[in-house]
Amino acid sequence: MNETARSNSVRRDARAAEPSSNKRFASPFDLRTPEGAEGWEELYPYYALISPERRQLEEGKFWFFDGMHNPKPICPFDTIMTENWWVAASQMASRVWPIPLALGIDHRIINGYLYISPNGVTDPKKIAERQEHFARRAGHYFENWDAIYGEWIEKAKDCIHRLKAIEFRPLPEIEPEESVFTHRGVYSSYDLLTKYNRLIENLFEMGSYHFEMLNLGYGAYLTFREFCQQAFPGITDQTITNMVSGIDILLFRPDDELRRLAELAVELKVADILLDHPQPEDMLAAMKKAAGGSRWLAAFDAAKDPWFWFSTGVGYTHSDPVWINDLRLPLMAMRGYIEALRRGEEIRRPLAAILERRARVTEEYRALLPTDQDREAFDGLVQLTRKVFPFVEDHNFYVEHWHHSIFWSKVRELGDVFVAHNFFDDREDVFYLHRHELYDALYDLLIGWGTGSQSRGEIYWRPIVARRRKIRDALSKWSPPPALGAPPESITEPLTIMLWGITQETVQEWLGVDPSAGGNQLRGVAASAGKVTARARVITDSEQLYEVQEGEILVCRITAPSWAPVFPHISAAVSDVGGMMAHTAIISREYGLPAVVGVGYATTTIRTGDLIEVDGNKGIVSVVERVGR
Repeated sequence: MNETARSNSVRRDARAAEPSSNKRFASPFDLRTPEGAEGWEELYPYYALISPERRQLEEGKFWFFDGMHNPKPICPFDTIMTENWWVAASQMASRVWPIPLALGIDHRIINGYLYISPNGVTDPKKIAERQEHFARRAGHYFENWDAIYGEWIEKAKDCIHRLKAIEFRPLPEIEPEESVFTHRGVYSSYDLLTKYNRLIENLFEMGSYHFEMLNLGYGAYLTFREFCQQAFPGITDQTITNMVSGIDILLFRPDDELRRLAELAVELKVADILLDHPQPEDMLAAMKKAAGGSRWLAAFDAAKDPWFWFSTGVGYTHSDPVWINDLRLPLMAMRGYIEALRRGEEIRRPLAAILERRARVTEEYRALLPTDQDREAFDGLVQLTRKVFPFVEDHNFYVEHWHHSIFWSKVRELGDVFVAHNFFDDREDVFYLHRHELYDALYDLLIGWGTGSQSRGEIYWRPIVARRRKIRDALSKWSPPPALGAPPESITEPLTIMLWGITQETVQEWLGVDPSAGGNQLRGVAASAGKVTARARVITDSEQLYEVQEGEILVCRITAPSWAPVFPHISAAVSDVGGMMAHTAIISREYGLPAVVGVGYATTTIRTGDLIEVDGNKGIVSVVERVGR
């Protein structure tokens, strides 16, 4: 589909279904299936799809596109990630704490893309009942936060180490004698099947840890935000975040390792090897021969585990490269740091300046409070928010990066088993089966191995995988509208507000945008202060990161934490999705770059080379000059 046709498709699908006096987003039932994607529903489980039986319910809900975690059509196996947090995140809000005003977040896959819908509580009696449970349970966690967080880290590491221990190998021609003479009574077929079960269980275990404390972290920030908005009318979200910024979080450690390695390369006089050899294999070979190269390589290898288990995406899809397997991004970052060092520039984050601003802004607003009681409440909320904030970001390294990157590598090992037994031609074919289908295919493989007969899967799965690949390719040409269904009366779910940045104002902004009008001004969340005018670089795939030029404005659906090495080279950032606690917002604040997030249509409205102005103070992105149009 060419750019014009793609744009027109977006305009048709995004157009409100009712008159402007009673605006609604398009009904999820009215969206057209992209040409060539007929039958796409077979890629996904029945419970993830909209259905005529629930039309009244599904049309009456507000759905927004989760381009943050799944910007592309979801592969069947990859639904394990979305299905995991569908339960794991939702149960924390609805059943475990429970949060007084919020239930869980519902999911539907529409034309291959994930749409989600927060559920709330409106009954005053139920809110009061839930408040009693929440205060007691959340209070326990807040009072013992540091100790519980320490326990959490150990649980997460243990889960990761058990995942690493799972290994998949093709079944042997003849069972090893060890199985016989040790009288185990179970054999290679049992081991393969139970390892698959452990793999899936391990993912769901880590998925549960993921959300154990996360809702509370966002909830604490929301409470602080609400206090500030009441105490200081007109205060901006940006000013509020300034009071908790500047915390040395683990998620910046991989980038810090790259800076350290760049400094070491300069010290050992091997920096030119990095600069002169952009291909990782060539650089490593040259470094082995250089004086001082062995010392640098030792430091490099030491940094890789765990810090290079870092996805260039958000970790929820198998297709995003991981640093440890694709060294291009970290090496590109190190080259940039070496060049900056040679220019005499500081390559560390401006942490001291951020901390100074944090202290100054906090004291200025504290001084405005009229009573000791108000100041005591303010101090407590500031302290609590700063305490919980590291988990809000650091969990991301343990879960989505370290754990999930290893998880995808284990699934590929299993793909090799299917290739060895003639089920697939490529290890990547494994991702075109849902996890339940994969269990069936695995058992079919065991049947063939056990009986000595041809498994049906050897002729059954290839045409299905080929068809699903074509369907997904067709789905990738469709641009999902940012929202569908009925605008919500209120939004109270913490993740929806803080992570995705979906508020009543966001909804009204989207309702007011006509994508066919080609306007030159977009609005979003003012995530990081400053104002910059520069050329845009639109990134819709992590592979395009290598095209970023010095001083450009990054325009993307959402950034990943592993994109941090790119931030010293850009002048501002704009993203389609995200709130004040999205990674784009946090990274921009820590690097002192202007940023506007949650814009909605940035990547479909702006093109690479357009001259744009980013006003991170007001949350406005303006197109000053369009190239080639």
